[in-house]
Amino acid sequence: MLEQYPEDVKLIFKNYPLAYHAFSRKAALAAAAAQRQGKFWEYHDLIFENYQHLDDQKFREMARELNLDMEKFEKDLNDPATILRVDKDVQLGHSVGVRGTPTIFINGSISKARTLEEIRAAVEDWLEKTGQKNTMSKSRMQ
Repeated sequence: MLEQYPEDVKLIFKNYPLAYHAFSRKAALAAAAAQRQGKFWEYHDLIFENYQHLDDQKFREMARELNLDMEKFEKDLNDPATILRVDKDVQLGHSVGVRGTPTIFINGSISKARTLEEIRAAVEDWLEKTGQKNTMSKSRMQ
């Protein structure tokens, strides 16, 4: 979607750790700490690959696997700014009706789309309704 509509589609990730997952908040903080070293998506992917084995040691192992500066990682993990960022994401989620993850928004509204094809169809439908799809196709053809 990002490649197909680079001018019209943005991916924005917000943290929404679920209370019933023992390490979800720590995972959000660790991913935010990894982001400070430019490795958010790589760390994010490792979290989901290892979701059944998360604990404090695993968070450090994943950081080492990505060759993160461990001293900086530990410092950023506990930095009040990192904690505030995750807290703000959660507050925003509450305020816009997020109840679980993943929650997908398309143009500010919660979407029921879950698969890539459903998301593509919802985005294309929105672009068509707003008249942007035809405009984009014509401008790209020139």
